Amino acid sequence: MLYLLRKFALLLLTLFVAATINFFLPRLIPGDAVGAMMAKYQGNLSPQAADALRLAYGLGNEGSAFQEYLKYLVKLLHGDFGRSITQFPTPAADVIAAAAPWTIGLIGVCTLISFLIGSALGLYSAWKGNQRFASALPAIGLFLGALPYFWVGSLLVYVFSLWHNVFPLGGNLDPFIGDSFTPKWWSSMLRHAVLPACSIIITAVGGWLVTMRNNAVSVMGEDYLAFARAKGLSERRILSRYVLRNAMLPSLTGFGIALGFVVGGSILVEQVYSYPGLGYYLFSAVTSKDFPLMQAIFLIISAAVLIANFLVDILYTFLDPRVRTGLGA
Repeated sequence: MLYLLRKFALLLLTLFVAATINFFLPRLIPGDAVGAMMAKYQGNLSPQAADALRLAYGLGNEGSAFQEYLKYLVKLLHGDFGRSITQFPTPAADVIAAAAPWTIGLIGVCTLISFLIGSALGLYSAWKGNQRFASALPAIGLFLGALPYFWVGSLLVYVFSLWHNVFPLGGNLDPFIGDSFTPKWWSSMLRHAVLPACSIIITAVGGWLVTMRNNAVSVMGEDYLAFARAKGLSERRILSRYVLRNAMLPSLTGFGIALGFVVGGSILVEQVYSYPGLGYYLFSAVTSKDFPLMQAIFLIISAAVLIANFLVDILYTFLDPRVRTGLGA
């Protein structure tokens, strides 16, 4: 219990530090959204119009930096991230609420699938290392892990959208699809998700494969496995009870971090397919200097990573006896 309390206190402290950095870091970037608009229109906006825009967007100086920081913290406690500049006057929280389900549904499911497939293949490669296919899996995993997201996505678009016209070119739904959650809506959503999902799974499964194989090979060299065989335990029991359980622990940490970054989306994949997730809006916010939306998404990503790691720490208390006895605290 003390172990989890310390982890929770560390979570709160880290979240506070992340929120503080999130406030000051964008303000170190020269210029603002209004300046970018003036540059775009080659200075055709009058100074009075620029000041009015800054006032409407909430970019004016309302006091010292410390006073603005305190107001920022108070607004965060109330879930107020300000109004998005690129989606004005929509609040940044509403933009996130609309985009998050698409990102979590696509990236989250793909992360889980790639983790399960990669871990299973990695365990098989370590356990059956003397077989030809099993010995070839690490090289395949390294090759897949080295493939860039955008390259795989562009290749799939060219083959299955432009060349054969099997799947849509981009987006998340067909236009004028009608009511949500109808059979027609689900069919359209799944067809649009196939290529982005394949891009993520193909490039992510290799990393989990190599990681799990290395963990399993390390565990298989331990003396307690030889002792388990000397006691007459079956190979299936040794694999499931000792090898899998101990080899999975390091992978869970990486999986927790990956789940946290699910909230941020895969920026390159969402850009290639014009998929309206958080990664797509984050890229738009950065390029347009939409500070409220940028800060909101960054903070959501930070909080998601921290919470995911805290949940993994809780899971560790059930899987690792050393944590329960205080040895791993």
